[in-house]
Formats: sequence, structure tokens, C-alpha cells
Amino acid sequence: MRRCAPPVARRPGSESAGFDLPGHGLDAQYPVAYQAPQDLDAWADEPSTLAGVTLQDDIDAVTGIVRRLTEHGPVVLVGASLGGATITGVGNQIPELVNRLVYISAWACVQRANPIEYMQEPEFADNLMGPLAAFNVGDPARPGVGRANYRTAESPTRTP
Repeated sequence: MRRCAPPVARRPGSESAGFDLPGHGLDAQYPVAYQAPQDLDAWADEPSTLAGVTLQDDIDAVTGIVRRLTEHGPVVLVGASLGGATITGVGNQIPELVNRLVYISAWACVQRANPIEYMQEPEFADNLMGPLAAFNVGDPARPGVGRANYRTAESPTRTP
């Protein structure tokens, strides 16, 4: 983990820092095959920096950071989108070290282990994830990750 953002607007006496999760940030991959011109066949098979990275890996990474930061004062974790699942896991793992959890349009997995389990529930049957499957590229088992081409002019159609 390395610091990827300088301290931002803060109250006197407080600090903030951003950190990369495993396989993200400076360790992320920007494959040439996804650039212009795109070669989606090559991209579908290209290994990913996220292959094998799990939610637990993210939780463990942030837990280690929180353990180091607590010596400087109370720790407030902010998670956006899937980052909410990470901060929930950290809060559950070391509640005595986390002062607050802040969710910004994020997953707060409290009854299920992860977002995928929530998506199997009946209330998700009519969500907008289904039409996004039209953007999927290749077989996720080959590169070890799911890939979606959002750099297309085509619009997915929603099926009833």
C-alpha cells in the first residue's frame, strides 16, 4: 500500500490520506488492447492485476493500514461503491480501531457476505445489472476477472 493522494481539506488537528487497494491505483493495469484501437479478443484473454484479488484481500490491506494509523488518532474510513463492502469488513474485523464508517453510494453488506450474494435475492431481479451484461467481453475464467467494454457506442437493451 502506498499513499496515492496528498492530505485534502481537513479540520485543524486531523489528517486524511488515500491508499490503493490490491491491484488498483499505481498497480492497476491499463492494457494496450483496451485502448484505441481496441482489440477486444486480445483483451478478453490478457491477464489482469485483479486476478485472484478478493474482498478479503482488500479488507486485510485496509486493516493493516488502520492498525498503523490508529497511533495518530481516531480513524474514519470512507468507502464508495464496492469500497463500502471493504470498510464494512474492516469495521467488523477491528471495530475497536475504527471510529466511524462513511458510505458514499456504497455497498453496506450487513446480512450477506458480499454484493454478489445480495444480487441473488429476489428484490434484485429487476435491477439494472442485467442489461450491463451486454458489455461483457470474453470468458472471465480465462483472465481471472470479469471485463466489460464501456467504451462502445452501442447501448444495451433491457429485456423484460
